[in-house]
Amino acid sequence: QVQLVESGGGSVQVGGSLRLSCAASRYTYNFYCMGWFRQAPGKEREWVASINSDGITWYTRSVKGRFTISQDNAKNTLYLQMNSLKPEDTAMYYCVADGPTSCTADRDITYWGQGTQVTVSS
Repeated sequence: QVQLVESGGGSVQVGGSLRLSCAASRYTYNFYCMGWFRQAPGKEREWVASINSDGITWYTRSVKGRFTISQDNAKNTLYLQMNSLKPEDTAMYYCVADGPTSCTADRDITYWGQGTQVTVSS
């Protein structure tokens, strides 16, 4: 059973930064892809960013240029560096893996973490 454990969430003011981490219970280089989704209260879950086994990355338009996804295979950890945070970034952030190739569609995701809360206040 694969486990994904997120950390690094918290409260920050507008314009601030946070780095989310996702520790995997198996070698991250074995995943076809990893990524991040988020869900704000009263809203549908949305895809945020993904990275595949070749290191290719994708971002949803609203975070492009502000967020950076990366993966450290030596530490079996996925990261999401979030800069210039906005109130609309407030959500529960979920780490995901294997979906099966790009981890962009939540219906195709195999593994989910429990989530970490990010709150951005003005």
